[in-house]
Amino acid sequence: MKSASLLLASLLTTGILLAQEATPASTPLTAKQEGVKYIKLLGGRLKGKLQKEMKADKTALGAVAFCAKEAEALTKEVNAKLPTYATVRRTALKLRNPQANGADALDIEVMKGYEESIANKSFSPKDIRVVEHEGVTRVYKPLLAKPVCLLCHGSKISPAIQAEITKHYPQDKAVDFAENSLRGVIVAEIAKH
Repeated sequence: MKSASLLLASLLTTGILLAQEATPASTPLTAKQEGVKYIKLLGGRLKGKLQKEMKADKTALGAVAFCAKEAEALTKEVNAKLPTYATVRRTALKLRNPQANGADALDIEVMKGYEESIANKSFSPKDIRVVEHEGVTRVYKPLLAKPVCLLCHGSKISPAIQAEITKHYPQDKAVDFAENSLRGVIVAEIAKH
């Protein structure tokens, strides 16, 4: 009986080892999957910080200060953790900080496509767009204006918030959004490697 148990244990161990060898350790991510991973990383970090600021200060002044003083540094911090062939950033058609978040022609084309799909009611917030461009794959995720966003990006911004925005962004264009309009995109770029 003891030898039968040992034989069974040996066969099970051998079967497990062979199964592990036959299964690849990890399947490489597609450019889209990799891009979405980096978008979630940046988006999650920014959203988490903003939510913390909003919870601590319901006036949203802390959120404006965070965006002005820390959002770009946080974006650089996230990018420093990515592989050298990848980057992630935010951009919009109406910019608050054009030096840090400027859009190029392809970004504008994709965002206008999102706006068009919103207008004709074929839009889904899960619409991830993947575009091959000049040796890189760009992965776009839309950002919609939620009610909380409108405190700083809507058409009825409090005078205190407006003063803080103007102090940091005198050329601000990122206002007059309506709920569920396209606020911008997060873009991951994956170079061919």
